[in-house]
Amino acid sequence: MCGRFVISMLPRQLPKLFKVVNTPEMVARFNVAPTQPVLAIWESAGQRNAELARWGFVPGWVKDPREFPLIINARAETMAEKPTFRDALKHGRCIIPASGYYEWRTGPDKKKQPFYITLANDDPMALAGFYSTWVGPEGEEVDTVATITVPANSELSVIHDRMPAILDAEGIEEWLNVRDVRARRAAQLVLPLGPGRVKFHPVSTRVNSARIDEPGLIEPVPLDKPEPPEPKKAGGQLDLF
Repeated sequence: MCGRFVISMLPRQLPKLFKVVNTPEMVARFNVAPTQPVLAIWESAGQRNAELARWGFVPGWVKDPREFPLIINARAETMAEKPTFRDALKHGRCIIPASGYYEWRTGPDKKKQPFYITLANDDPMALAGFYSTWVGPEGEEVDTVATITVPANSELSVIHDRMPAILDAEGIEEWLNVRDVRARRAAQLVLPLGPGRVKFHPVSTRVNSARIDEPGLIEPVPLDKPEPPEPKKAGGQLDLF
């Protein structure tokens, strides 16, 4: 389902990797969670910009985001039919850069083991997504995004039945080109990756807490390793609403 991910690339890498015209301020994140600000890239006025947006999609027609359900993913099979995403498929396509993402496998004992998943060649991921700008009654604007999921490929199906849609360089060009690439063609770009494209390993269940954000979360652990207690930290996660 892709509910947590990592972005550890440097800001100066973004123009080369994704052809953006700006270099936003950002720090490495190792446990990005829903409702938090995430980096998203979309085209506007013929140029590609990297912006911060709330992970939790809100269509422009929503009156009060606080009364709208938290939507972090769109299913590729139904996105063209859902009123929530129909306009975004035409005009609001974006990518969310990531270094990797977490997924949980449910065992026979119902315990959930997290895994960290990356591309096999360690390249950055470009997660296909949608963005929307919600405008409030006082003229305030909040950009929001959702990632798109597809059925898991044969390798990842042993962990979960869904995976994020990850675009290659050619796919990025078409997906972000909302001026010339129509919705029907764009929908054909979001597919499971082929075999041999990903690698994964088990990680600490400490990633379950959005309050923990540190490089050690992506380190591999034995599946039977006991976990240390969660440290207490002040504060909570960010929420743009």
